[in-house]
Amino acid sequence: MSFLDEFQANLESLPNILQKKYALLRDLDKSLQEIQRQNEQRCEQEIEDLMREIRAGNITPNTSLIRFSDDALDEQKHSIRIADEKVALAVQAYDLVDTHIQQLDQYLKNFDEELRRERDSVATTASPAPSLDGSTKSGRSSEGGRGGRKKTRLATAAAAAAAAVTEAAATPVANPTGMELDLPVDPNEPTYCVCNQVSYGEMVACDNPNCKIEWFHFGCVGLKEQPKGKWYCPDCAALKNRRKGR
Repeated sequence: MSFLDEFQANLESLPNILQKKYALLRDLDKSLQEIQRQNEQRCEQEIEDLMREIRAGNITPNTSLIRFSDDALDEQKHSIRIADEKVALAVQAYDLVDTHIQQLDQYLKNFDEELRRERDSVATTASPAPSLDGSTKSGRSSEGGRGGRKKTRLATAAAAAAAAVTEAAATPVANPTGMELDLPVDPNEPTYCVCNQVSYGEMVACDNPNCKIEWFHFGCVGLKEQPKGKWYCPDCAALKNRRKGR
């Protein structure tokens, strides 16, 4: 089996492998969101209970003695473990695609070297030799024809490999989380929000059409759910209030 055939065979399985990893990411994300929701409710309830006990004078408002329950802390630790699993899966998917890209790069390098050898060989065999009647026989036509056909086959093979990679990359694979996790990313990946990070999780858009940032992560702007009506980021809201005060 040639390198190209082996590469194409490996590439055919890539979309299915990525789809399985993304499906597992989706399941982990659902579990993480549910645990976070439960933990937020538990912590809010425990804070309300503590405040009620403090107002009633039953406990002393000593911050060194006040802590969340073990159940709340265990939920938070569980959330961190799930998040770590998600990052590990995303890194595996990234490395898998990167490996195929490196294999294609190596094939194209070998292909280029083979083409260079073919050109040198054709140039050597096509050197004109003097004939008995003083004319020259090039021999370039027949040798060039054979070399040209070989190059055509090689060029076709390289084009097929490149097309296979493009098709695999374009294969629709469910992106279950809609998240860009903390893993090696393209340095040209756009960033958003006041945290200047890539897009991940739930995000909200500022309704100011001239907002410099435009998109914000819920957690960075103190949101837990999609706001109703128009929403402005802190900077745009402050600018709007200043304009009203004039």
